[in-house]
Amino acid sequence: MRHITVGVVDYGIGNHASVVHSLRDLGYRVRVSAETEVLDATDMLILPGVGAFPSAMQALHQRDLVGYLQQQARDQRPIIGICLGMQLLASASHEIQYTTGLDIIPGEVVPLGSAKWHIGWNTLECVEAGSLLQASDGESFYFNHSYCYQGPSEYQAGLSRHPEPFVSVIHRGSVVGVQFHPEKSQAAGRTLLNNLILGLTHA
Repeated sequence: MRHITVGVVDYGIGNHASVVHSLRDLGYRVRVSAETEVLDATDMLILPGVGAFPSAMQALHQRDLVGYLQQQARDQRPIIGICLGMQLLASASHEIQYTTGLDIIPGEVVPLGSAKWHIGWNTLECVEAGSLLQASDGESFYFNHSYCYQGPSEYQAGLSRHPEPFVSVIHRGSVVGVQFHPEKSQAAGRTLLNNLILGLTHA
């Protein structure tokens, strides 16, 4: 198997250290950068993120990464969005103020239901037939968020409950977003991350 290099998009939001550590533990080469030339030289991209949607989009715009990421998705480049990174893939968010997202996967980011915040471990229910997630169905992952994706069922790949069901994985073409933190989810997280990377880069 050829060696896979993963590009971690560095736009100044969030701590990339745990993501990079997990990827290297799995045996992948990692490049962390905001430079498109560096990211172009990788096999796939990971968009991490913590914090608020509006400031994250502002940071992507400031680094001229919005159009770049949209074009990568159109070119069927594998992309994985993690936590806020997943939400940024959507069309827009209602967090703090209405903010346009990357619009790579149609849908909007809205507040969680009756529970205002979701922190801790929760199980994943795979709802997409033949999914790259199949091996992780029923496994537990670490969540920390107060907003969630709402959009067409065709892009919903996985659900979790808190206590009402919410979308925890989205998928369109070569792009996958996970609401939880696989890099903080121990063995289950590493397995899922590995399956996604191998599945998307060999599709």
